[in-house]
Amino acid sequence: MFSNLLVETQTETLVITINRPKVLNALNQQTLREIKDAMDMLQADDNLKGAIITGAGDKAFAAGADIAEFAHLEAEEAQAFSRFGQEVFFAIEHSAKPVIAAVNGFALGGGCELAMACHMRIAASSARFGQPEVKLGLLPGYGGTQRLAQLIGRGKAIELLITGDMIDADEALKWGLVNALTTRVELMDKCYELLGKAYRQSPMAIRLTLDALNAGYKNRNGYTAVNGYEIEAQHFGKAITSYDGREGTQAFLDKRKPAFKGK
Repeated sequence: MFSNLLVETQTETLVITINRPKVLNALNQQTLREIKDAMDMLQADDNLKGAIITGAGDKAFAAGADIAEFAHLEAEEAQAFSRFGQEVFFAIEHSAKPVIAAVNGFALGGGCELAMACHMRIAASSARFGQPEVKLGLLPGYGGTQRLAQLIGRGKAIELLITGDMIDADEALKWGLVNALTTRVELMDKCYELLGKAYRQSPMAIRLTLDALNAGYKNRNGYTAVNGYEIEAQHFGKAITSYDGREGTQAFLDKRKPAFKGK
């Protein structure tokens, strides 16, 4: 089913590994299509509660888009190329189940955009981040101009976007681009640990939380801003009357652990 990815299930987690180490896991169109298929798998399987995306080898998470695929495109073709990547990364960002990027090396260009589309980013100390598109006379096309500013603030985002500079893992942590740093050996364990904490919570509450969070930036078509506060209030109403909401609040009052059912 997959030619450019390694996809496996580790208990309740779908592990998606971009498997093109000879080209530093560059994101060609086939790889993007397979990532979208893997995300569809995640949503369709009730036994899966979350996912980890990482890269094969020791050098790169994903070192960018495959330049050979778009270097000679005309304007309309390039717009379609950009919109397809945005669609794939939008599916990650709006996943009802948490997705963590395990950044094991270079995350540049499209690779940085892929990491930013994930809900959280855990980085090995050897990781490097950047949006170097201006050095090619281009700009990010998979949502980088939007998500980078959301994550690290407008000023720092502009600095990276217009200089094309690359930052190391320590700087990425300081700027808020990553959630935590770890060693390369312990990277996946850290991701499992973080997901394990989420898995002990209500899947329904997680789904509504992620949806409310995303609503403040854009609606489901990816472009028009909506009232995130109103979505939050609506979802709070859904949660409080759900099985998990009733169970969780009663368990707190009873001083016992809740038994969530995800509904």
